[in-house]
Amino acid sequence: MKTTRRCRGLLSVSLNFFALFFSITAFITTYWCVGTQRVPKPKCSKLRTHQCIDYGVNETDPNKVVYSWETGDDRFLFRQFHTGIWYSCEENIHDESEMCRSFIDLAPASEKGMLWLSLVSEMLYIVLLVVGFSLMCLDLVHSSNVIDGLKLNAFAAVFTVLSGLLGMVAHVMYTQVFQVTVSLGPPDWRPYNWDYGWSFCMAWASFTCCMGASVTTLNSYTKTVIEFRHKRKTFEQSIREENAREAFGYYRERSVHSISKSVEVYPNQSLKSSRKTPIPADSLDLSDGAGSLGEEQC
Repeated sequence: MKTTRRCRGLLSVSLNFFALFFSITAFITTYWCVGTQRVPKPKCSKLRTHQCIDYGVNETDPNKVVYSWETGDDRFLFRQFHTGIWYSCEENIHDESEMCRSFIDLAPASEKGMLWLSLVSEMLYIVLLVVGFSLMCLDLVHSSNVIDGLKLNAFAAVFTVLSGLLGMVAHVMYTQVFQVTVSLGPPDWRPYNWDYGWSFCMAWASFTCCMGASVTTLNSYTKTVIEFRHKRKTFEQSIREENAREAFGYYRERSVHSISKSVEVYPNQSLKSSRKTPIPADSLDLSDGAGSLGEEQC
């Protein structure tokens, strides 16, 4: 089934909309990377009697020290954390709330410049997606005008491709900054193990939809140009054929008219030439005629 230009435009708008939705969601959420952090168990108290280490003194004899025989990983708690572009949040071991810190403050000084560049690229990525989405919507509104639609298609494709490139660069730079922060970040923040979260997956899904929208828009542009050129070539060919038929009919009528005039002229001339010309009387020799008549009688 042949897709129309409007269907291709709707597909491009849909892909661009999903790319914009995914990018904004990933930009404002804090689940790019998730994992666990290993922190020492807190001291036990009257309010906290489990998941803690009792460093207290024997109540019956204050001079006797109570020892804890927990060793290895038993002396630590593993709390969950999740990190985004702006903030990193981890569980509070003292209650059920979360503590959030700025990821820009956690990044090493050598990586802050790249992190800011990643943030700027992400914002430009979203802005260019908005521009491309607006141009595609205008193309749907002016779908009846082919020339305006071609111009809007071209600009929308350019902006969408640029936004996709900026988004890819931003995602890669953030990934590099996070990996360096895992190794060189503050000791109380360094993850014990970590993996990429759903925000990171949405960011790359946004990039995929953006590239799909740009390819669809370019495809729509090229198909429209090819169809327009084909129609123009067919129209010009039909005009040439019509002109040739008109010229042929004109010359045929001229030839028939000239032949009919020739037929009218030449019969008159033949009739005139077939008439006998009168012989003058003085040119006849009567004596010669009488002599010849006498000879015939003899």
